[in-house]
Amino acid sequence: MKFQIEDVTVYFPYDHIYPEQYCYMIELKRTLDAKGHCLLEMPTGTGKTIALLSLITSYCLSKPQSPMKLIYCTRTVHEMEKTLAELKILHNYQIKHLGPQARILAIGLSSRKNLCVNPTVVAAENRDSVDAGCRKLTASWVRALASENPDVAMCEFFENYEKAASAAVLPPGVYTLQELRAFGKEKGWCPYFLARHMVQFANVVVYSYQYLLDPKVAGIISKEMQKESVVVFDEAHNIDNVCIEALSVSVRRQTLEGATWNLSRISQEIDRFKATDASILRAEYNRLVEGLALRGNLPITDNWLSNPALPDDILKEAVPGNIRRAEHFLHVLRRLVQYLSGRLDTENVEKESPVGFVASLSSHAGIDQKTLKFCYDRLHSLMLTLEITDTDEFLHIQTICDFATLVGTYGRGFSIIIEPFDERMPHIPDPVLQLSCHDASLAIKPVFDRFQSVLITSGTLSPIDLYPRLLNFHPVVSRSFTMSLTRDCICPMVLTRGSDQLPVSTKFDMRSDPGVVRNYGKLLLEMVSVVPDGIVCFFVSYSYMDGIINTWNDSGILKLVFIETQDVVETTLALDNYRRACDSGRGAVFFSVARGKVAEGIDFDRHYGRLVIMIGVPFQYTLSKILLARLEYLRDTFQIKEGDFLTFDALRQAAQCVGRVIRSKADYGMMIFADKRYSRHDKRSKLPSWILSHLQDANLNLSTDMALHIAREFLKKMAQPYDKTGSSDKKTLLSQEELEKLGDGSMHEMSY
Repeated sequence: MKFQIEDVTVYFPYDHIYPEQYCYMIELKRTLDAKGHCLLEMPTGTGKTIALLSLITSYCLSKPQSPMKLIYCTRTVHEMEKTLAELKILHNYQIKHLGPQARILAIGLSSRKNLCVNPTVVAAENRDSVDAGCRKLTASWVRALASENPDVAMCEFFENYEKAASAAVLPPGVYTLQELRAFGKEKGWCPYFLARHMVQFANVVVYSYQYLLDPKVAGIISKEMQKESVVVFDEAHNIDNVCIEALSVSVRRQTLEGATWNLSRISQEIDRFKATDASILRAEYNRLVEGLALRGNLPITDNWLSNPALPDDILKEAVPGNIRRAEHFLHVLRRLVQYLSGRLDTENVEKESPVGFVASLSSHAGIDQKTLKFCYDRLHSLMLTLEITDTDEFLHIQTICDFATLVGTYGRGFSIIIEPFDERMPHIPDPVLQLSCHDASLAIKPVFDRFQSVLITSGTLSPIDLYPRLLNFHPVVSRSFTMSLTRDCICPMVLTRGSDQLPVSTKFDMRSDPGVVRNYGKLLLEMVSVVPDGIVCFFVSYSYMDGIINTWNDSGILKLVFIETQDVVETTLALDNYRRACDSGRGAVFFSVARGKVAEGIDFDRHYGRLVIMIGVPFQYTLSKILLARLEYLRDTFQIKEGDFLTFDALRQAAQCVGRVIRSKADYGMMIFADKRYSRHDKRSKLPSWILSHLQDANLNLSTDMALHIAREFLKKMAQPYDKTGSSDKKTLLSQEELEKLGDGSMHEMSY
């Protein structure tokens, strides 16, 4: 269908549109017109992705003179592929209506592991090994050597790509990762470097959050993106955690041992160069006097990770004299490793600010703040000079330099926490020194400052007013949409007690009570007898899930269940078998964990998930020293109370878990919040409005037998035929004619 939103003709590739999709597009257009940022919460299963893509690409088509580009950030490769598949349908529709002028170039960009087509390189077991395998064949010095010695191995795909030079381009179209690989194989070009090159010319780029939020990666991949770009962070309910992880570093004993080995290896390489070609080291020294920025543009194959600290002006300064010479720099790193090793030899938990840590480091090891700031870039420069290709072997020393640069750059928003053991396993010594970032706004600030519009959207952003405070920005639009339904296909319930009227909760003082464990088991057994298809059960943690499953197993409650573990392969296998069991018509039960891989990225649509049980409230481990330090920082800096943040975080995880059950309006499912704490208004009110609008007062304080009765009635009701387009007074599916009849005003009314 084709319709107008003010001055923009929107091309939407389906015959009908949901009212909330239309309202969502109106708010998006307001944001783009205002050249500002926005927060939009849209229920799951209401076509958020296609609404975003339709509006933004149509907006670009309506302003052909503007160089606007769409940067679409997803959390997983699976989501990236789904987004590109939707965009392909939309692109074909636009070409059908507009002809060749609607042609765009859209690509997905991922790591070498997902794009490489060289069989010897891609066979490596992990991403770092694939990256190193690629460098061994494509680094500029390897290729220079190969031109003199034909026995030196090179990558034929990269060589063909280089030979093609300016002819190596992608024709207009939408390319998924699989299609990029197929195109690369057909042409004999390297798809990874081709995609990297084409990013600057593409109209739409789909890639991972890290490519924008992690400064080490963003400095290389995203530096050429123009200011007029529109950035979308999809499924962004955990965006604050992604920002914090991008600027946090952990150092363990293994890290220090590995770093010591790395330094010995670098020292040998320096001696080798001194003996064979000392002029290379001299040239590097002279360059460092001028500053790191004068290194010039490196060949794309030599580009390593960028500086983890954000300021660019650091690169224009001259490198401190005490680390210009390679041997002196190694000596500084050895002292740093030795100092960190001494700090790990502690029996007590220690917490320190970066300023205090740097002062202590300066007095004990003689390393000042400016030297620390340059460590990462100095290491990068040295590894290029020494022509080291197996970078995966040097991850430990990279971690140490990453830590040094961050601690030397930031005085606020960080803590250094040293723990001699994990509190949950105090008998196992496992010392760890963590540089923990508490301020999510540090990583995302350059994105807000640099790009015209940043859209943060998800199905679970409630309470939406907390995100601007956590990320320290001012959205021009902040809206939460409800779901327009012809029938009540969502049935949320709060279960507070078992059939024996004993309260159920995973509160620490109640969770191991035999009565609570028994009642949770009875709830599951009773629901299995009523729900004909898949049931997904989420627990608050792996340890609680293991404990409760063992108890149920001993008492003979369990039959056939599938369980998520911390092993990706095992979990994938369990999911496949769970789906097979559901397809066979017998139904099945899948046990999973809040904050796990399944809770974040797997959909249990249709018969794969007719009921989700959330056992307990998934609070973070509240004795964690890192969490306590972050709570203190949020309280002092943003005036966010500890209880408010913990409840907000737990409830967004719970909403994310139960949201897996409903993936379209034709779908239906029940959600049971099995913990007495959900009956409290201060907890419940933090759930998204599209769940709360279906949570009736009668379902707020249920026992197992009452929940069972409601489940039976709900499933009977869902078995009845219904009109998918809705009644005349409340349409839930609009055709083009109906959309034109409805004015903007009435549409706006419908969405509230």
